[in-house]
Amino acid sequence: MSISLNRRRVVITGLSVVSPLGNTIADLTHNIFSGVSGIKLLDAEFVDKLDCKIAAQAHFDPTDHFSKHTYGMLDRTSQMALHTSIEAIKDASLEITDQLKPRMGVYLGTGMGGANSVEEAYIRLYRDNASRLKPFTVLMGMNNAAAAAIGLEHQLTGPNLTFSTACSSSSVAIGEASRQIRHGYADVMLAGGSESLLTFGTIKAWEALRTLAEQDVNDLTSSCKPFSADRTGMVLGEGAAMMVLESYEHAIARGATIYAEILGYGSASDSAHITKPSVDGQAITIQTAILDADIPSEAIQYINAHGTGTMLNDVTESNAIKKAFGDHAYNLSISSTKSMHGHLMGATGALEAIITTLAVYNNKLPPTINLSNPDPECDLDYVPNVAKTLPRLNYAMSNSFAFGGTGASLIFKKIN
Repeated sequence: MSISLNRRRVVITGLSVVSPLGNTIADLTHNIFSGVSGIKLLDAEFVDKLDCKIAAQAHFDPTDHFSKHTYGMLDRTSQMALHTSIEAIKDASLEITDQLKPRMGVYLGTGMGGANSVEEAYIRLYRDNASRLKPFTVLMGMNNAAAAAIGLEHQLTGPNLTFSTACSSSSVAIGEASRQIRHGYADVMLAGGSESLLTFGTIKAWEALRTLAEQDVNDLTSSCKPFSADRTGMVLGEGAAMMVLESYEHAIARGATIYAEILGYGSASDSAHITKPSVDGQAITIQTAILDADIPSEAIQYINAHGTGTMLNDVTESNAIKKAFGDHAYNLSISSTKSMHGHLMGATGALEAIITTLAVYNNKLPPTINLSNPDPECDLDYVPNVAKTLPRLNYAMSNSFAFGGTGASLIFKKIN
């Protein structure tokens, strides 16, 4: 089959999550629009050794889904990714035929891959003085392990790539997967992200960066406060999120249910500082997605913001939105759902892309919870505390901005 560079429409036909707000799309939908927080005291044996004892943990037991042989060869990141791939395919009612396998691929985002397996190996070596490690340590720890496991499970021979751009990893994966379909290199793609960084070493490393939120002494679940004047930082989370993307023609031909269309994707680099976000770089990312979607900026009605809850990030993103949209910024509804599910690092973009898709599908905007004391420098509509229902949500955007400077914006369109 020849490859065409003509632009094909890309639609979303399957969704799946493992998240701090539930492991089904039904649970996620209920909790995200009800303003439920998944941030709690971390359930880990080392919690008393931490300065920051809260996290947005996913409750996922691999023994409920896989044989001991299967899960024993996979890091937690890969276990969650593999599970969501299986469930997303079920949600899409997709039959993977021999004819489809060469035309179907996997694009996955992760920040640190098999962090649990790597840390376990170091503990065995340096604390326990082990003379040898598990034979599969390298295979469990490598960044492309999750994408490889998905490809092997479904016997897919189309493109299989892993993207690691810190917090924007899975948004980049979804955007690049949509391009594979748009330009004819694939008909179906599994796209998303997975991350499990709630290990002792990783959390201590984040503590050293001084970006983690202080625990709210009155209510632990309210510790993440994006765009609020009293915000103190972000809360680490874990989980996986997966989409089934298809060409519009392929989806229609098999009678698939369509959640939304991916209309635009933009990615740009700040090239300014390894940790400090840039207004100009973020604005370029947003504008690039709008140009790719070929719509006026005024068409965008809602943005799921990166909104980490750090002092610098929230002001920078607010100013970037103003720069990109001009006066229309004050007509936009914006929310940071990290106030509920925390920051899943490499998986967070995919989770927020799914939440944005659900917003478009349901004509409903998730809130930014814990926003009772707005920061005067963040003066846009952040959908404070309570979800908002719209008569019709036609166009929505999801933003991801990362350490290292790589940003990604995705634009979703309601299917008429």
